[in-house]
This record gives sequence, C-alpha cells and structure tokens, in this order.
Amino acid sequence: MHDFFAVFQEVWAVRALIASSLVGIMCGALGAFIVLRNMSLIGDALSHAILPGVVIAFVVMSGYSAMGFFVGAVIAGLISAAGITWIQQTIRTKNDAAIGIVFTAMFSIGVIGISWISRNEGVHLDLKDFLFGNVLTVSDDDLILTASITSFVVLSIIVLYRYLFISTFQAVIAETMGFSVKLIHYFLMLLLSFAVVASLQTVGVILVVAMLITPASTALLLSDKLQVVILLSALLGLLSAISGLSMAIIFETTPGPAMAVMATIFYLLAAFFAPKKGLLARSFARRSQQRKVEIEDLLKQAFKLNKRAQLTMESLAQALELPARKVRRYLRQLAEAGLIRMQGESLSLTPDGLARATGLVRAHRLWETYLTEEVGLTSEQIHDDAERFEHLLTEELLDEVDQQLGFPRVDPHGSPIPGKHHAGTAVLAGLNVNEEARILADQPDAAVSAALWKLNLDPNARIRLIAKDAELVTIQGPGQTVTIDTQLASRIHVQPLVHSSSDPI
Repeated sequence: MHDFFAVFQEVWAVRALIASSLVGIMCGALGAFIVLRNMSLIGDALSHAILPGVVIAFVVMSGYSAMGFFVGAVIAGLISAAGITWIQQTIRTKNDAAIGIVFTAMFSIGVIGISWISRNEGVHLDLKDFLFGNVLTVSDDDLILTASITSFVVLSIIVLYRYLFISTFQAVIAETMGFSVKLIHYFLMLLLSFAVVASLQTVGVILVVAMLITPASTALLLSDKLQVVILLSALLGLLSAISGLSMAIIFETTPGPAMAVMATIFYLLAAFFAPKKGLLARSFARRSQQRKVEIEDLLKQAFKLNKRAQLTMESLAQALELPARKVRRYLRQLAEAGLIRMQGESLSLTPDGLARATGLVRAHRLWETYLTEEVGLTSEQIHDDAERFEHLLTEELLDEVDQQLGFPRVDPHGSPIPGKHHAGTAVLAGLNVNEEARILADQPDAAVSAALWKLNLDPNARIRLIAKDAELVTIQGPGQTVTIDTQLASRIHVQPLVHSSSDPI
C-alpha cells in the first residue's frame, strides 16, 4: 500500500489521475443524453471514425501535436456525422446500417494511414495507443486540452439544459416551440466528438464508448430524474476512472481497459441492488405482488364461502390450494387490517371486508364483460385474464369501464355484477329497475350536492328507480318523479335498500 501511494508522488501519475478524472466526469455527464437519445451506436461510430483525422493531423503537423490531433479528429467526426445523416436521409438504408457503413470505412482508412506512416524510419505512431489509450504518457498539453474540452462540454450542458431536455423527450413539442431539434442534435454530435478526442489518451477510441454508455446506464437504474441522472453519471464516471487507474497501478495492467471494467462492475452492482429497478428489488416486488394476489383471492373465497355458510380455515385452504400455515398467516394479516374476524376457528367478514370482497367481484365480472363486449372474446376465453387483471384495475378505471358498458347488471356467465359499493354504498345509475335506495349525504363533490338540491332530493331521501336507458335515469322520489342525466346519476351516491347478489364468485 505504501508503494501504491508513493506512485502518486510522481508527476506522470498526477497527470494521469487528473486526466482520467476529467474524462470520467465529461463522458458521464454527456453520456446521459447519448443513452437517452439512443445515440450509443453513433458514439461508437464517432470514436472509430476520428482516426483518419488523427493521421492527417500527424502528417500535416509533421509529428505529434495535441491541438493538431484535436482539430483533425473533430473535423473527421463532423464529416462522419454528416455522412451518416446523408445516407440515412437520402439513400434507403436503415439507420444502424448507415452508421456501420460510415464508421467502418473511416476506421479502416485510419488504420491504413497509421500502417503507412509507421513504415517511415523514425516515425512512431502506435495504433494500440489510439485504440486503448495510454494515460500514463499524458503531457501538459494533453492535460490542458482535456481540461478545456471538459469545461466546455459541462458548461454547454448547463447552459443548454432546457433545450437538450425538451428535444430529448418531446422533439415534436420542441419543434412547435421554435427550437431546432436538428441543430441541437448536431451540436450534441459536436460535443460527442470533443469528448472522444479528449478521451484518446485516457481510454482510447474503442473504450471511450464504455465511459460514455456504462456510467449513464448505471445512473438510469438509480434515478428517473434527468438532473440526478446527469450528476450520478458524472460521479460514476469519475469513480470508474479513479478506481480503474488505481487497479491498473496495483495489478500492473493497462489503465483504459481497467476503467472500462470498473465501470461495468458499478453497473452490475446497480443492476442487482438498485432500489427500484435492481433485480433484487424487482424480485421483492414480484413476491409482494404475489402475496397481495393470494390475500385478495383469499378474501374473495371467504366472501364466496360465507354466502354458503361454509367459511372455515380448512375450506379456505382447500379452495385456494394453499398450505394451511400460509392461510393462517394471511388471515391474521386480514384480521389486523379489520377485514376478517377470527374467534378461534370461527371466521367472518367484517363490513369493510365485505365491501372489499364485493369490489373484487365487481372488478372480475366487469372485466369479463368488457373482454366479451368490447374485445370480442368468448366467455370461455375470459376467465383467466379477468383473474389476473382484477388485482391491477384501479377504481377510476373500473368506473370508466362500468360507464362505457352502460352499467351492466350481469356478466357473460349470467352472474350479477355488484354495484359500486363502499361500505354499503353504490351509484344511482348502477341500480336495477324497481330497486330502492337512500340518497346519501356524503356526495363526491359540491356540484353533485347542488344538483340534488335543485332536484329537491334531500339527503336520506328514499327513492326507487323506475326506468333507465343509456341517456336518462327516472326515479320515484318523495311525492315526485325525477328524470336525471345518466352521467350525473353515475356520480350520485346512494345506499341500496335491497341487496340481491348472493351468487358465488
């Protein structure tokens, strides 16, 4: 360990550390937009396509020149970007094929050029250094160039954040707002070319793609907010660069590949342990959803068996085909939630449990009806889908389905569909003809209460539904007959005074 820290007393090691850190921050921050805009393959293409520019700069400048390499590489990158765009827009060639055609051609020209130059006596232009980088040979000029490019890229992202954000996620809206999406795209390509050039000495043209893509992909596993993603990606790029350089010094290997490997290790750690998107979190979420489904199925079966006066722990276990120990555990959870009463081996549903079970029945049968009437499936095809989706449908979506179907009273199998019950409540439009109910004082909003007041329907008034169709509902109220728009009737809460649903689920 003493020898490890002693290395960083050397000037070349400090230069390598600073250059690697700058490249990690720059590639990480820029990579967030590259990944989100599906430009990863373009990044790979540009990293290879700049090689002819480096060769030409070497010839023109008669040797190694950091600024010459920068100018030549940027020009080659822009030519490649323009060539890719021209092929994509002018010739009927698929996007990924156009990218592959251009970058392989440019890369091949660069390799041929380096091979040709290297034949001359006294010329040292090692292809390996361009492909994989050689951060240990970073000069002061390289460091100044890298720092300048990093500052420009980071400052551009900060200043143009709004434009980059909207063109990344809402390109059409950006166009309507007067933003040139194409100009933003080309500017991002310019920044990408800068980043590739700045990374030549550190990780090389091949591995720069890893520094652009892997930290950003890791950050996207950890957050959904773009600003946080950019910061995390820059931080992960910095950590990958520093840890990769450290590993290269400890194990005496090449720094560029070591940085790429460390970036991949961070990605794999996030892939397993990310709070929401990691494999472990998703596994826990699946298990939690499975428990939720089993508990709701238990509640539904309890409702069914209760109707038959057969509700016991043994009958529940048999109906659900679950171990008795698991059924007992679920029953304790339902009892703690106030949905089940447990008195020894005696079981019964509480009013809240009855309302919850009725809601599950409603969801199942409404979805079966929707699949039959709107999707066109047969009654034999719908049960399994309804069993799966009844646990996922929200109350708002069920209300929309109920209204779209015209408040059906029976499902395709002929079983009655319960109305919208919340501890004994329903909606007026969901009542059957001749069914009686009581107007509730607790309505969904002031507009419904005001409409009832105008109709002279007071809270707790007893009414009977005498007719209804798709547009109107007619009720017999205290001393009057009232016709109500179906849309309004679907929002009026009532308490049914007659319950006829006793069929098994």
